[in-house]
Amino acid sequence: MAAAADHGLILGGAVVAVGLLRLAPALLVAHRVLSGAAAMPRLPRRYPRASARATGESPGRRGRVGGRCQTACMSDAGTDLIDSLLEQRDALRWKLEGLSERDARMPMTPTGTNLLGLVKHVASVTVGYLGDCVGRPFPEELPWFADTAEENADMWAAPGESMAEILAFWDRAWAHAEAVVRELPLDAPAHVPWWGPERADTTLGHLLVRCVAEVARHAGHADIVREAIDGAVGHRRAVSDLPEHDEAWWAAYVERLRAAAEAAGDAR
Repeated sequence: MAAAADHGLILGGAVVAVGLLRLAPALLVAHRVLSGAAAMPRLPRRYPRASARATGESPGRRGRVGGRCQTACMSDAGTDLIDSLLEQRDALRWKLEGLSERDARMPMTPTGTNLLGLVKHVASVTVGYLGDCVGRPFPEELPWFADTAEENADMWAAPGESMAEILAFWDRAWAHAEAVVRELPLDAPAHVPWWGPERADTTLGHLLVRCVAEVARHAGHADIVREAIDGAVGHRRAVSDLPEHDEAWWAAYVERLRAAAEAAGDAR
């Protein structure tokens, strides 16, 4: 198991990169109407409630962009972003299917990355950015963001939290977030108080781009963690995204890579 976990640490970046490449079409479209799509930082222990709530929809500005109405362009971008977000959501969620409580919680890296914790964290982040920050607060208080909660409480399931409970929270969180992003336009105002006064005022579109990248990143983590647990891989159910070979072929392939890595080290 330790070797498998080490394997995941080495390959995790590549999986995340592949995941982000899958998102390229949506991100390129979004770039035409959004700016500043930097990586989203982890939320603080307790994400603040937005001090200023968005009120109603902002009408899309008219005008032509490349011969098309900007409002229509924004609609196309919004559809692509939402589809990409939900695709990554589903890719992450299925990584828990068929696992025991023990395996779903088992830390698989030196920093404690575990599948149930990834699901809990992503759902929590999503309702913060695609709920509170756009004036559509999630109707539940999250105890792992309370002032008295221990650090990183959103990154693992405590003994009193069952996998069924975390997954039910996931379903409620995503139902809320999906309803919000389908209701509001990309240019709907958003407010992120923990970004500081100079950056706090933004748009739903900007937050949506950030959330797509965030969920894709953690879906890549989950891909590696699940493979380290029982060998299950793939972007979707029953789709491994890998060439079809038997275990002997893969063992030989990994050994070739290991030998190449050792040779590169010896050359230095």
